[in-house]
Amino acid sequence: MSAPLRVGVVGCGVIAERYVRDSGAFEHWQPVACADLDAALAESFAATHSLLVAGVDELVADGEVDVVLNLTPPKAHAAVVAAALAAGKHVYTEKPLAATAAEARALVAEADRRGLRLGCAPDTFLSAPYELARQLISDGAIGLTVGASGRMLVGGPHGWHPNAEMFYRAGGGPLLDIAPYYLTALVSLLGPIEAVAAFTETPTPQRTLGAGARAGGTIDVEVPTHAAVLLRLRSGPLATLTVSFETRGQYISGLTVYGTEGVMALPDANAFGGDVLLTRPGSDPEVVPTPLPGAGQTRGIGLEDLALAVAEGRPHRADAQLALHVLEAAEAAVASAETRRFVELTTGAA
Repeated sequence: MSAPLRVGVVGCGVIAERYVRDSGAFEHWQPVACADLDAALAESFAATHSLLVAGVDELVADGEVDVVLNLTPPKAHAAVVAAALAAGKHVYTEKPLAATAAEARALVAEADRRGLRLGCAPDTFLSAPYELARQLISDGAIGLTVGASGRMLVGGPHGWHPNAEMFYRAGGGPLLDIAPYYLTALVSLLGPIEAVAAFTETPTPQRTLGAGARAGGTIDVEVPTHAAVLLRLRSGPLATLTVSFETRGQYISGLTVYGTEGVMALPDANAFGGDVLLTRPGSDPEVVPTPLPGAGQTRGIGLEDLALAVAEGRPHRADAQLALHVLEAAEAAVASAETRRFVELTTGAA
């Protein structure tokens, strides 16, 4: 590539800081401009990171921007992505792809129609430990894979996030906020999900905000905050996933894959480091050495892969079809819990 793709950041909140701060780890994209509906926030962010500042519509239409990095709240994802595609821009968006699977399907179809790239977080499944795990499973290190168990339980973002209300409204909750890390990891390791069943609860129906303009105020919780999910994968394995905003002062995260000839324990799918632990019959657990990872083991690796894929004329890995499949699975879990029935999925990631 002769030059990195020029990225315009829409949404200057908490996660934008991470993307822009770590962008120096990548060679093939660089942030050049930012926008936010909160003009003062955008001005401050631009000054901090030496970016041009623009209005949202202005940035999306800017001919000097090649890719729109959409970091807005989930309910705004569909509108921002659709506008960027209409302006002829490639898009990489934070999860979920849209607030609903129906909106996401329309975005996928529009990107395909226009011949534009549409990528979506999470990209942690591209981390060195998960790349190693995929290779080990493919090589038969644990025999035939029969199941998996994932978990991510935290206290919820109301204590630290300045705009935490969105995590407790429609389109939020652990099934749409943190489950995608593990659903994406499972699909990348074991293939598409065929059917979903789930139970959900809301043990704490009201939360006290700990940050932002409304700190000290309370909000009513509108979505389930603890979920136990059963997943049947198309390739045969059965998986379970527990996600929660109810384990106060705790951070419990990991993924275990079960095979006929061994068990593999993987690290936090919301991060980029950690060990792969392999246990075979009759042997003590062993840490499998992870090949020395290249640069860029951080948020933005999915955007880096998208930029390279554009140059090389190949599919990108954190793609919209995968994100749509994961969103449908999360929606299916909500629907299953509400109706007490299994839900078959209609999409399937490659």
